[in-house]
Amino acid sequence: MTQKDKLAAQRIYMLLGALFITSLVVSNLIFQKFFYWYPVDVEIFGSKLFEISVGILPYPITFLITDLISEIYGKKRANQVVVTGIFASFFSLLIVSASSLVQATPWSPVDNDMFDTVFGNTILAVLASMMAYLFAQFVDIQIYHFWKQLTQGRHLWLRNNFSTWFSQFVDTFTVLGLLCLFEIIAWDRFLGLLFSGFLFKVLVAAADTPFLYLGVFLFRKRFKLKVNEEIDLL
Repeated sequence: MTQKDKLAAQRIYMLLGALFITSLVVSNLIFQKFFYWYPVDVEIFGSKLFEISVGILPYPITFLITDLISEIYGKKRANQVVVTGIFASFFSLLIVSASSLVQATPWSPVDNDMFDTVFGNTILAVLASMMAYLFAQFVDIQIYHFWKQLTQGRHLWLRNNFSTWFSQFVDTFTVLGLLCLFEIIAWDRFLGLLFSGFLFKVLVAAADTPFLYLGVFLFRKRFKLKVNEEIDLL
């Protein structure tokens, strides 16, 4: 690979990392709003079947990006993005915490109470999310590369979906359990939100498979990569 190609690959890697970090940080800030993602009034385990937090919306993007990085740049680079995302999330937590300590002016459009209502649970949410996210992302990367080695780089759909389904269940189960433990969400909603959130993530994981194939195809065509070949940025 020429130096020009390596610079281009480095820029794309940084862009994917930026999209990953943005999706992760934003999901932790918006999690307190819940919505119905399908307009059917069905209950399961005491909760609406299609009722989920908007914080889930960016999460499938993070798993799609780590799968793409794993496929093209390798396991080490995917793990680096995950660690960077954790740092960015804790840094955003520090900013929110500092912002909540200062007093709003009398004319501030957002007063102290409104700010605390929106961001008051962010600290606990980020801690819960980071613990779940750290575990789930590393599980995703490990399973992805297990299937990649087992199939010798073939059957991209298999490792994409299997790794994402399992890791997303781990993430959903862990973060909901911690949010219930911290009394941010009532325990009687745990099973319903778990089922609904996991169902949503499974469907999105299946839907994003063509985008992963497209991304891998464009990378291989641009950088003339063979099946199972990875880009070395060093």
